[in-house]
Amino acid sequence: MKKRVGILTSGGDCPGLNATIRGVAKALYARMGDNVEIVGILNGYSGLINGDYKEMCEDDFRGILTLGGTILGTKRTPFKMMRVVEDDNIDKVAAMKKTYKEAKLDCLLCLGGNGTHKTANLLSQEGLNIIGLPKTIDNDIYGTDVTFGFHTAVDIATDVIDRIHTTAGSHSRVMCIEIMGNKAGWLTLYSGIAGGADIILLPEQPYDIDRVCSAVERRAKKGSNFSIIAVAEGAINCEEAGMKRKEWMAKRAEAGFGTTATNRIAQAVQKKTGMETRVCIPGHMQRGGSPSAYDRVLATQFGSYAAKLVGTNLNALSAAMKIPLSVNYVGVLSGCVLMIIFYVLRLWIDVEKLRGRNMDYVEEELSR
Repeated sequence: MKKRVGILTSGGDCPGLNATIRGVAKALYARMGDNVEIVGILNGYSGLINGDYKEMCEDDFRGILTLGGTILGTKRTPFKMMRVVEDDNIDKVAAMKKTYKEAKLDCLLCLGGNGTHKTANLLSQEGLNIIGLPKTIDNDIYGTDVTFGFHTAVDIATDVIDRIHTTAGSHSRVMCIEIMGNKAGWLTLYSGIAGGADIILLPEQPYDIDRVCSAVERRAKKGSNFSIIAVAEGAINCEEAGMKRKEWMAKRAEAGFGTTATNRIAQAVQKKTGMETRVCIPGHMQRGGSPSAYDRVLATQFGSYAAKLVGTNLNALSAAMKIPLSVNYVGVLSGCVLMIIFYVLRLWIDVEKLRGRNMDYVEEELSR
């Protein structure tokens, strides 16, 4: 009897989605041949709610390894709204279960971030066979050490910082570069270190603007005519750390600085140091374009392992990658006074790990 496997991509796009879809498909066809049928759910959970899906064939998955975005389309359908019946009077959970049944699915693969996985868990609790795949440039999904899309975003953000160095030095400016990451600073931390940023501000470490300015001034006294500040879009100061999110968001809006702290930081640095300061926001470029070689391999690993789980009838779980870590404490970075915990990845590359066997811990955990 043929097994029907659904695939959807939900939330913000990122490099590696198509590579993962391809990895799933190629592994399923290799394992099951003509005994598998793949159904593409269009535009994420919106497609599952509205019954928007299509039958797919092997040709659909050719030539997409290096393609950015997602061939299935994606939309943001917030988890907090899944059980809320809105003006359209649609019971979203019931509608998704109905589409799952009408499409005659045996399993549904959900590629996405935290919100996607929350909804995936909800559907699993409702009795559907679900497998999650961790996608986000923020690298902040519980249970996995790395997510596909992250390393490509690091490369892009690092390239931005590299390029800003030359204009900052030429014009004797302080440049504040806003890096994506609302609740997690992995992307800002990695790209900031890789790009040689002088100051790195993360959501996890509230900043003191006086100490930031002092670091800029120290560099100037030592002969540096510029400074690079990498600012996570979710960075908050020490005062805001003691407030509720709604409170400091309202305070920022009232002051006219927008939702992030970057413009406020730039204004304060220029005022306190006297150095000309500018803001650079690469924005959505950080999650666009072709995936890096690293993410192509990682995405293929995830996809291949998900196909393995489909073949063994394991569900109600998410594929994850565990990487040996060593923890180093960095107190001072390029003269700045920010304290950062930096996780140095030691990749143990061998044939078995490249085949995805470094994710076998999932089954070990299930058997406990």
